[in-house]
Amino acid sequence: MSLPKLKPDMDENDMKALLEQARKASELLKALSHETRLLILCILSEGEKSVSDLEDILSMPQATVSQQLARLRFDRLVTARRDGRMIFYSIADQEVSSVVETLYELFCKPVR
Repeated sequence: MSLPKLKPDMDENDMKALLEQARKASELLKALSHETRLLILCILSEGEKSVSDLEDILSMPQATVSQQLARLRFDRLVTARRDGRMIFYSIADQEVSSVVETLYELFCKPVR
């Protein structure tokens, strides 16, 4: 991939770092483009939830919820914590949390 034309005050390393950040943002936005995954993240923005909690809130079968959580884990958007037989999920980091919280305020909060 060729680099875009550099600005006079931006060296090649800065441009590579900027492109890497753009790639990360693009991957996050792609993951957020799925309605169920976005809904799960909006719910998790309220705090840690178990798989059972998410099933109840979403009124979806366990298999569907687990499949979407697996994808969110693969994309490193959520983390899992085991407590006995229960698995609890939360948003993985502050970058993801900031984006999801903004979306939550705009779209989820008015109906939650």
